[in-house]
Amino acid sequence: MERRSFLRAAVVGAGSAAFGFSVTREALAYPAKTGPSPYGSLLPADANGIMLPSGFTSRVIARSTQTVAGTGYVWHSAPDGGACFADGTGWIYVSNSEISGSGGASAIRFDANATITGAYRILSGTNRNCAGGATPWNTWISCEEVDTGYCWETDPTGVKPAVRRAAMGRFNHEAAACDPVRKVVYLTEDKTDGGFYRFVPTVWGDLSAGTLQVLKNDLTWATVPDPDGSPTTTRKQVSGMKVFNGGEGAYYRNDKCYFTTKGDNKVWVYDAAANTLQTVYDDDLTSNPPLTGVDNITADAHVGDLFVAEDGGNMEICVITPTDVVAPFLRVTGQSASELCGVAFNPAGNRLYFSSQRGTTGSSSGGITYEVTGPFRTGL
Repeated sequence: MERRSFLRAAVVGAGSAAFGFSVTREALAYPAKTGPSPYGSLLPADANGIMLPSGFTSRVIARSTQTVAGTGYVWHSAPDGGACFADGTGWIYVSNSEISGSGGASAIRFDANATITGAYRILSGTNRNCAGGATPWNTWISCEEVDTGYCWETDPTGVKPAVRRAAMGRFNHEAAACDPVRKVVYLTEDKTDGGFYRFVPTVWGDLSAGTLQVLKNDLTWATVPDPDGSPTTTRKQVSGMKVFNGGEGAYYRNDKCYFTTKGDNKVWVYDAAANTLQTVYDDDLTSNPPLTGVDNITADAHVGDLFVAEDGGNMEICVITPTDVVAPFLRVTGQSASELCGVAFNPAGNRLYFSSQRGTTGSSSGGITYEVTGPFRTGL
């Protein structure tokens, strides 16, 4: 009942709001409905076991416990959340490692022709680094998915040492998304009764100090009295906190933070300018839902398609268009004991990276990281 009543209220208030990716965007029609993909149907699996639309190709760029081609670096196990960063004429793909007790994060460097030129570790000795988020000042926030987890700020180039950002709270962190307009960092929590947080740095661009807040049912933000989470966990400290069932990926663009919750298989959007919360996707509210096990989320740089990876389901990355159609973009075959994660576009938006965390073996040591190229949409 709560889900339905909340959704009805959200949709009623959504009629004239812009989607946020373009000033020419149509009015909202949330939640997204099952429909044809703008990229067309999936073709039979390629040599890497990936079903893609016409015109797209895949390649393996790294395998867990094996040396990254052209480098002397052994890729980490259980690759998870990731992001891309510009690097001169090339770029860097950063990937977390969701391994208990060691975790950390690694990076792969590409030149302008997408040739791998290096790979290296940027974070070590942490615990179950799941997702995270890029900052506007080109660092990677790597989040620990444990009850006493921290956020770690890392340098994608590997030059500067990683720094623990204790002021961002100690809880079961999942993802982070930076809002440069309000100068805050949104944070999700992977718990069945988790919160949706924002960290307000004392100085924007410096995550060493600030205030941790959590969203309440009335869509106001309340300060968390003890961000350290002891003896009372952060999600139990504020009365009237809005509860989210298993917070996962987060992505910010144009005043809006999109985030997923795996417990109820939803994609949400928090519109910070309007201070509204709406449901972008709910598998209970469309026929033959293609997207289940929602996890990491990103968007393309051109038209605003959302790309959501599945933890389970059909091992797909699904696309949600600005016109609120949801459909599979790709499917990984022969890896049903794995999950997809780390979806991220390179700066030009013509290459998509992602990982299958446990690959064909179903083991964390069997992770595979991929690159997909092809005619990604550049306009409607």
